[in-house]
Amino acid sequence: MANIIVTGTSRGIGFEMAQLFANEGHSVLALSRYEESISRLKHKNIDSFPFDITKDRDLKKVGAYLDSHWKTVDVLINNAGRLLNKPFLETGSSEFEAVYQVNVFGVANLTKLVVPKMPKNGHVVTISSMGGVQGSMKFPGLSAYSSSKGAVITLTELWAEEFKETGPSFNVLALGAVQTEMLEEAFPGYKAPVTAMEMARYIKDFALNGHEMFNGKMLQVSNSTP
Repeated sequence: MANIIVTGTSRGIGFEMAQLFANEGHSVLALSRYEESISRLKHKNIDSFPFDITKDRDLKKVGAYLDSHWKTVDVLINNAGRLLNKPFLETGSSEFEAVYQVNVFGVANLTKLVVPKMPKNGHVVTISSMGGVQGSMKFPGLSAYSSSKGAVITLTELWAEEFKETGPSFNVLALGAVQTEMLEEAFPGYKAPVTAMEMARYIKDFALNGHEMFNGKMLQVSNSTP
């Protein structure tokens, strides 16, 4: 059984994924800013505490937990994300930066903390978006969000190269439309053909097995883009 960290577990894909891993017997550290939401993740295999990926003190809390509870981390899933749907000319610099603090800098800082505790066959999976894929369809109002999701695609490629001798493996999944609260915020009224649970099952399986075939790859997990 594996030790697995999942961020962004208060709702949607992350919430479902944490339970799927736990139900299979894996040990899960479920991290989210929202204490009330993660308190619903009641399972003997799930530990959770409030965690803001932009705060140094919360990153230190994760480090302390790992030092006292786990010798190694087998899988890290960077699922936490911040959405901003706002016209570019109306977006303040602090708003733009806040998206990057979660989607890029927070992902990088947590990954930096966890990678030294991962074995060669460990797997870091970062969740991106089709909006971050070069040449994909783009939508107005998503300048900060989609560009940040493009950044973690390139980061994944760089990490895979830097750690190719020692491991772990790094891959990034660019998701299309999934019926989540975040999708509703980005595209009000749109109904996606994929549920959060269906995507959670796919990511769970990929996180456990995908590193056997892929490293440094961006996979487009999309059958529909709004």
